[in-house]
Amino acid sequence: MKTYSTSDLVRAIGDVTHAAVTEPVVITHHAKPRYVLMSIAAYERLAKNDPDPRRVYRAGEAPAELADRLLAAIDQTMAGLEPDDGA
Repeated sequence: MKTYSTSDLVRAIGDVTHAAVTEPVVITHHAKPRYVLMSIAAYERLAKNDPDPRRVYRAGEAPAELADRLLAAIDQTMAGLEPDDGA
């Protein structure tokens, strides 16, 4: 992920927004990450996939895709492998 300062954003907004078309970019203020700029398409994909990432499910209530990913991660962990992050 590319990183730009708030000064870069002011001086070269075209470059920063162009970079955000292909991937989210980090905007820093006083050398600390403060914001993320991304395309609306990327945001909508993120919001559509899981509007609230803190969502909790009871056993047997999780969507099939999530349950499959969790079970695969458990299997990999039990086999001594690093779980796949799904990215």
